[in-house]
Amino acid sequence: MTQTPEKSGPDEFDVIVVGLGPGGEHVAIKLAEDGLRVLGVEERLVGGECPYFGCVPSKMMIAAAHTLREAGRVNELAGGSTVSPDWGPVAARIRDEATADWDDTVAVERLEDAGARFVRGRGVLAGGGRVEVGGTTYTATKGIVLNTGTAPSAPPIDGLADTPYWTNRDAVRLTELPSSLLVIGGGAIGCELAQVMALFGVRVTLLEAADRLVALEEPEASAALEKAFGAAGIQVHTGASIGSVAYADGRFTADVDGRSVTAEKLLVAAGRRNNLHGIGLEHVGLDPDARVLDPDERMRVADGVWAIGDIVGRGAFTHVSMYQGGVVVDDILGRDGPWADYRAVSRVTFTAPEVASVGLTEKAARKAGLDVVVATGDLGARGWITRENGLIKLVADRAREVLVGGVVVGPAGGEIMSMLELAVHAEVPIATLLHQHFAYPTYQRAYETVLKDLAGRLDGR
Repeated sequence: MTQTPEKSGPDEFDVIVVGLGPGGEHVAIKLAEDGLRVLGVEERLVGGECPYFGCVPSKMMIAAAHTLREAGRVNELAGGSTVSPDWGPVAARIRDEATADWDDTVAVERLEDAGARFVRGRGVLAGGGRVEVGGTTYTATKGIVLNTGTAPSAPPIDGLADTPYWTNRDAVRLTELPSSLLVIGGGAIGCELAQVMALFGVRVTLLEAADRLVALEEPEASAALEKAFGAAGIQVHTGASIGSVAYADGRFTADVDGRSVTAEKLLVAAGRRNNLHGIGLEHVGLDPDARVLDPDERMRVADGVWAIGDIVGRGAFTHVSMYQGGVVVDDILGRDGPWADYRAVSRVTFTAPEVASVGLTEKAARKAGLDVVVATGDLGARGWITRENGLIKLVADRAREVLVGGVVVGPAGGEIMSMLELAVHAEVPIATLLHQHFAYPTYQRAYETVLKDLAGRLDGR
């Protein structure tokens, strides 16, 4: 039911949202549409990292790169073709369609049209429901929502800070591509951008300190991705120890395990840092040096304070932030949940092949004390028909005979994963999954073979 706003002074609101990334923007709009007096505060661009420097522009880059990859497969499957990569259309589309030249006017108008007020600046908690922005103090009578997000970070490599290295924010603004690129970081961002550049003809070397790419995923997924990168001509160095980085005469040089690796440009994609420092956490009873906040199931971190998004460490994904924002909206409006549940958090690395996961990895499930059963298989008949390699790995809890996680590596892995997401979220019995129809010949039919193997292992066969 829409609430009637109470009369108040110009600097008093029901709710103040500090940080308007996807989740914060969602909270501000929904609460304003429900009649609450809402102030949205954002230091950078309304919408956050995702629409301007992350998800949206990077996926435009990836879509273009994967089109090149498919065109290159004509010689293998359908005759002959010649491909001439051109970054110009990609750069223009990112500038004009995705980011409006990195202008958030439309997003601000969307917020204000919903009934919220917007202030540009850095919001700092002052206690007692107060937030200071640029010398002005605003008061929230119901509470404050924190969604301050993250910023790119760089590892403490000798000399790195003194070089003009790129982060993802620079990469999405490119109008021309370099001839060669070093990438530090083999997580999702590093892998996605490395492959994009390689498919556009850039000589790419990827350096990862862990012993495998996408190290938070299943080892089988890492191996499949490394194989694909090798086939694409990407030089991958895992377990890499980078002693120093230097820049001179228009080239970067990295000392990697005692030898020099050089390139025209350097992209650092080795993690992000939460924007929690200096926002006044001590004034609401929280540790000012906290690297991450720990909310309860309603996303509350202190009396009258909620936190969502990357800063709560439940997955640095737009969909998680939006989900948490919905939980906050329900709590503030007095609805009875459902509250935050992370059993089936999904994630996708949009490489070719895509690496799509949900829930627990085998390692995480064992660490959680579960009696784990796993099974793995390839992409079946569809994979053979299309000459696409990949795999499906399922992780089950023997005691309950339900899936608790899994990974799909393959074309459109994020879409193929949809059945797995539902199975983990709803705790669908494996026996029930086995008795459904799997259309032939789809990639998703590969689940059937893996599920049968899993069922046999559950029965001790």
